[in-house]
Parts: sequence; C-alpha cells; structure tokens
Amino acid sequence: MSENVVHLHKPTDTPADDTAPTVLTVVPDAPPERPVPLWVRSGRAIKTAATHETTKTVVRAAARHGLYTFNGGRIVARRAWDGRTGARYERMIRAAEAAGNNELAEEWEERLQRFRDARHRRRMDLLHSPVEVAKGAAVGAGMSIGTLVALGVVMAINNGDVKDVITPLAATIDFIALLIRIVQVVWGPALTIGPFLALLALWAVGSKQQAAPQWALPANARSTEGEPITPSIVVKALRDLGIPAMRNAIKEMGDAGASMLGPITIAGCGVEVDVTLPSGVSTNEVQQRRRKLAENLTRHEHEVFITIPTAARTVRLWVADSGALDEPIGPSPLVTDETMTADYPKGKAPWGQDLRGDAAALSLYQRHLLITGLSNQGKTVALRSLALWLSLDRSVEFLMGDLKGVGDWAMFDGLATTLIQGPTDEHVIQVTEMVEGAVDEMNRRIQAPPGTVFPPLIVLVDEAQVAFMCPAKDEDKRPYGGSKANSRYFMAVRKIHNQGRAVNVLMWQGTQDPTNENLPKLVREGAHTRASLALGTESQARMALGDKAVDGGAAPNLLRPGLDRGTLVVASDGITIPAGQSSITVRTHYIDDEAAVAITDRAKAMRDGVTTLHAIERGEDRDPLADIAAVVGDAPRVRTKDVLARLATLNTDAYGGWSFIDLKRVLDDAGAEPYKSDGVMVVARDRVLRALANRDADGSASDAG
Repeated sequence: MSENVVHLHKPTDTPADDTAPTVLTVVPDAPPERPVPLWVRSGRAIKTAATHETTKTVVRAAARHGLYTFNGGRIVARRAWDGRTGARYERMIRAAEAAGNNELAEEWEERLQRFRDARHRRRMDLLHSPVEVAKGAAVGAGMSIGTLVALGVVMAINNGDVKDVITPLAATIDFIALLIRIVQVVWGPALTIGPFLALLALWAVGSKQQAAPQWALPANARSTEGEPITPSIVVKALRDLGIPAMRNAIKEMGDAGASMLGPITIAGCGVEVDVTLPSGVSTNEVQQRRRKLAENLTRHEHEVFITIPTAARTVRLWVADSGALDEPIGPSPLVTDETMTADYPKGKAPWGQDLRGDAAALSLYQRHLLITGLSNQGKTVALRSLALWLSLDRSVEFLMGDLKGVGDWAMFDGLATTLIQGPTDEHVIQVTEMVEGAVDEMNRRIQAPPGTVFPPLIVLVDEAQVAFMCPAKDEDKRPYGGSKANSRYFMAVRKIHNQGRAVNVLMWQGTQDPTNENLPKLVREGAHTRASLALGTESQARMALGDKAVDGGAAPNLLRPGLDRGTLVVASDGITIPAGQSSITVRTHYIDDEAAVAITDRAKAMRDGVTTLHAIERGEDRDPLADIAAVVGDAPRVRTKDVLARLATLNTDAYGGWSFIDLKRVLDDAGAEPYKSDGVMVVARDRVLRALANRDADGSASDAG
C-alpha cells in the first residue's frame, strides 16, 4: 500500500509573514508502476528473436538447403523421366508449334518416332534375354571351370603333384568367398550411409542450379548485377512479366522456351535479340512492362529499350551492359579534326553515337528541324552542334534568334547575318520580323525562273516557346505569339514549313517542355526531323515525336532527367534507323563554348566576312546606298543574291519586295554598278564605299556653296 505525503505551506492569499497560519495538506503518493506481465515479456523476447538478423540468416539457410535437396530430386527425376520417355521430344514439338515453325515440329516428330521404335526393339529383346543370359551363363561357367581344371592339370604335370589339379579352382572359390565376406561387412554401413549420400547428391544438383527462391539465396548469389544476357535469362524475364498468356505458353514449351528468341548479338555496349511472342500476346503488352522486364534482366529501366521490328508479333530488345550508358562518349569530330568541312546537299553532321556505339550522322538537306526536351538537358548544345557543322559550308547563311539570351550563340556573331539575343517581348518582336523577312526571301526565290539554285538559308530560333507564348500585339492588334491565324510568329513559321524546303529556306527550332500552348500542333508536325531529350510524360513524347514514333517504341519520357543529358530520341529520314523501327536513340557529342568558338573561327576564315545585325531596323526613310554598304560589310565582293537577302532581313518593309533590277538601279545611279565575277553577279565593296564618299563630298560642297 502506498503512503501519503504530508506538505506544510502557507496560504497564497495571505501576507507572507510569520503570523500567517501554516496549512497542512495530505497528498496521496503516486501509485507504484504495475509489473509487466510475463506473457508480454515473453512475446517481446520471441518477437526480438524472430526478427533478429541471425534468426533470418538461419531460416534462409535452412530453407535454402532444404529446397536445394527437394528441387534437386525433382531435377533428377525429370532428367530420368526425359531419358526413359519421349517427354523431351513432345516439349520440343509444342515449342515449335507455338513459334509457328511447322518444319521444326515435323523434324522433332520424326525424332520422337525413331526414339519409340528403338525403345520398342529394346523391350522386345528383353523378352528373350533371360534364356539367352542363362545359356550364356552356363556356357561361360563351363568354359571357366574347364579353363581352371586345364590350368590345374598343367600345374600338376609341372610340379609332379596330382593335388595341383584343383589348386586354381580352389583359389577361385576362396576369392569368391572373400568377396562375399567383404560385402557382408560393408553392406550394413552402406545401407545406413547410402540414403545420406543420395541426399547429398540431390543437394549438389539443386545447389548447382540455384534451385531456391531469391529470398533464400545468399546475398552474393542474389546480387546478379551486370550478369551476361543468356537465352534462359531472357526467357525467365519474359515468363515473369505478369502476362498470363506468355507464362502459360512458356510453361508448355518447358526448357525450349528459348525457341522464341532469335540470335543474341553484340550491339555496341550491349546485346540485341528479337523475341517472337506466343499467340495471344501483343507487342504493346511487353512495351508497357519495360521496367519490370529490365528488373527481371537485372538492369535499370534506362538500360533496356524495346522496339517493334517489321516481323509480326515480334519485339526487339536491346539490353545495355550494366552501367555502360553512364559512361561518356568521345569528343566530336568537329573538335578533333580541324580540317573538317561541311557539304549541305550531300554531307551529314556528326551528331553522336547510337546505342550500338556506331557513329550517328544526320542529313540536314532540305529538312525542317525541331528539338525539344525539358530544361537543362542539353537541347541548345545538341542544336548548336548541327549549326556548327553546317557553318563549315561557306554557302550557308544563318538568321538566328536566341530567346534565352545568355550567350549560348554568341560565337556566331560575325558568322550569322542576323543574331538577336534576349528573352523580352521586344526580342520576340525582333525575331518575328526576322522570320517574316525570311518568308519574303522565300517568296522572292519562289518567283525566280525554274531551275534556279538557291544557297541554303537557315532560320534558327532557340527557346521558341518564348515566341509562341508572347502576349505582345502590334499596332493592328495582331498578336506576335499564340497559335491563331492572326499570330505573326506562328504564321511566319507555318509559311516556311509549307514552301521553304523547295527553295532551301529552312526552319530550325528548339523548345522546352512541349505542350499545345508553347508548341502548336501544326508547327511541330511541319518539321521533317524531330528529336527529343528527356521529357516528363508520354503525352509530351507524342507531341515531340508523333504517335507513330511513340507507338513504335520511342520513349523520351523514360530518359532520366539530368543523368541522360544529351541523349536524344530522333525520328527522321535524315538519319540511319534500323529496319522496322520508327526512331533511334542518339547520345550526342558535347561541344563546350570554347570548342564552339574555335569551330566558328574556322568557319569565319572560310568566308569573306559577314556583318551581323543584332536588331531589325525600322523606319520609313531609308538610305539604300548606305544600307547596301552596311550589308556588304568587310567582304571585298558579295553576290547580288546575298545582298538582296541581307537587305530584306535588314528591313522587310523597305527591301522585302526588291528584285535585282531595283538593286541595279540604285547602284547604277550611284556609279557602283554590279559586275560579273566567276560567272555570278557581285557587288564590290570598294565601288559602294567610293560612291558613298563621292556623294557625301558633293553634298558637303553644295552646302558650302
């Protein structure tokens, strides 16, 4: 029983002096803690012991070795059954029929019939064998006894002792008696030890086959990271995908499930195999289980790619060596080969490597281009590497708009005719007018005589989603952004997509996170080459590459953001794609800013000099001769076609409709007539500058007079 505690204190509402009465309060003591029942403590101890790691290890070991013995017996029994019956042949026949290979099924059926005929002959021989064995034994015994007696006679004659006649026979009888005694001694222990030896043999078979669940195997056996891909591993991975029709078909095939597989071939940093699916299993069922298939193959999801070849009911698996895709690829040939040049009509840009490790090169000839992906995945570098290669063709002209404006394209200053950099609405307006100027140049080329060959004009806009989402409107209330029929940027891009290819006016765009708002459907479908880095969802992948590519196995949404930076899924006829596939995965070369500057310096050295415009000038009053001098720049001479194109870019309203006649009229009036050089009409810089100087001098003299 608990004791009470007595407290002495003064009341709180009385003065704190010695005259205040003392109050005695009795406070009961706290009850003692109740003891924990024995059964509770026992339960906790049992739970602790049951969940202890040592207990788990012991249970796993006991289950493992027991299942090794049990399943080893099953394996031995099945092997014995297969050896005595035609079960193996019947499984092969069912596997061939499931794979649709009737010729192979007939071949196995013939083998089964031969096996049955041979077995029947052996059984018929057994009916006559007892008599034959008895006869053989009698004859053998008689001959043996006769031989021993003859040997004894020879010994008796030799030794002169008649007793030696039976010596060999007696020795043989003694030897047989010794063998009988040995058997009698060994038989008892053998009966005792024999079952243990048999169990040990079954355990050895099960242990060799690892015939136990994964949870029961030791840690080193369960970790199969990076194990080689074999037919049995692929079949097991397919069997365990959770597709009932697949599992049942493989179960009927037995060990012959590998008949579904084509040859496993080395393909770059991995292997490739075609799988013919059983009846009732569709290819998209396998595609939808990519992660589970990868884990069944002891790989990460990004290390397994599933594509659909031309063969019906077939999927093509590419399985990377463990960790191989995390290794960087080598430098770009643009960096290592300083003598490399480009050929726009016939050449291909060295872009990177495919998953096989082969070089992946892209043809840019008369193909509009769209590259998309999440932010900071290498989109600008991938797009820039194509422009760097094409800059090494001196005939190519660039109009560039960088709506990020952080200097990623600064090295093209002095190489591009126009380079606008910045993210504001004003920069979008400038880029829109630049693209509209390219439309005017396209229209001028279309009206040229048939057969006229035009130099390539690349209109490149990076971060194009900024233009599509721009809210600014012009003085006529027409929006610059958006995807309606009155959207200036949208309509300019659509016009180039519709007709630009025929006259070598091409639209290249890079954009982030494709949606219907920042990348309208008509624009993305107008690109001949569509490439995507890592994306967030399958719907974005369909917007980026199209339904056909995604249905064929393209899955940029399964790339790992950050880890697979620079890896693209490409759908284009300008790149070599394996037969039957609609896309290819490319790991692009990384070209940093320093290397990009070195490449553009080489490109600038190949040209006569380009004056880069950083804004589209506007205004009603123009000085045509001064503008001509500005676009000619430092080049000694420039073709009249290029001068017209640069003037149209400089100011669409003033020069968009100019023809050669208009240009010639201005130059003739100024005394700077164009002339032929190497068979083409050119404008000489010295003539234009001299005409400007003479005009200014005449104007000054007139003012003085």
